[in-house]
Amino acid sequence: ASDVYKRQGESPRPTRRVLRRRAIDIVVLWSGFIALILVLLALDLGVFHREPKAQSFLEALAWSGFWIALALAFNALVYFLYENNWVGGGLAFPEDIDGRTAALEFFTGYVLEKSLSLDNIFVIALIFSHLRIPLAYQHRLLFWGVCGALVMRGLMIAVGAELIHRFSWTTYVFGAVLLLTAARLMIVRHDNIDPSRNIFVRMVGKVMPITDGLRGQRFVVMEGGRRMVTPLMVALLMVESADMLFAVDSVPAIFAITDDPFLVYSSNVFAVLGLRSLYFALAPLLEKFRYLRPSLVLILAFVGFKMLTLHHAEIPITASLIVIAGILAAGIFASIVV
Repeated sequence: ASDVYKRQGESPRPTRRVLRRRAIDIVVLWSGFIALILVLLALDLGVFHREPKAQSFLEALAWSGFWIALALAFNALVYFLYENNWVGGGLAFPEDIDGRTAALEFFTGYVLEKSLSLDNIFVIALIFSHLRIPLAYQHRLLFWGVCGALVMRGLMIAVGAELIHRFSWTTYVFGAVLLLTAARLMIVRHDNIDPSRNIFVRMVGKVMPITDGLRGQRFVVMEGGRRMVTPLMVALLMVESADMLFAVDSVPAIFAITDDPFLVYSSNVFAVLGLRSLYFALAPLLEKFRYLRPSLVLILAFVGFKMLTLHHAEIPITASLIVIAGILAAGIFASIVV
């Protein structure tokens, strides 16, 4: 706020009125964005997917295209929001980020999060297969999984942004975490899914017993005078815990692209919103993409390296986008050729 008013020839010291205006602008920006997401979620479950049914490959492909198009439309909106300061008095946006930079950072973050979510899709497919969750119930389960992921990632991004703002050395910690994650992905397998080893499932199991089979779309039922959870709830807990582990990788990764909390969270949100449709479109084909995981390892290693060198030799955002997209495209192309 001080920089804005200094540029306008007014007092460089932000007054209470200026700080109040800035707080109002930020609240308006975030409230509008959250309202948009809530409307999209309500339309998704309440209108377009009210009835439980299996989603065909073509339908999933069409919905994936819709969510990608929506993300690109929001990307254009980001440009005008930051370029023209459309919210309130224009104090909700950092002064050092213009429209072009903001749009490029959002798009790069979106591509990065979308890429890293591919490994998450593979784990979700294994969970559903292990627990024998019918296709007709998978969309509703993923819907609630996405809702939980949006809240959880919002909290993690808020904490991460505060840490980076207060302690600049946090970027080195995040970079080291990403490099360790890349190394772990090279040796860890995901095919050892076992609900009995999941800490959240064990905690719930100590409080409420688990039914011996599904009870339609219900997560919790009353049987024999006691409350019980269904395998659908077990699957939801495992999906949420898997996303939490992946968020430990993806949230630090996007801070290598931008430290603007709004761009970090909004790019995360649009990547996660399209995760369900992407799952139904790609889950049957994931085993054929044998070079996808090595691509994700290289992407994490690159982003980790970028965070470690952030204060010494900054890599331009355009170069980061080219590298991330190039590695992902190379992995997909090599898999198709083989």
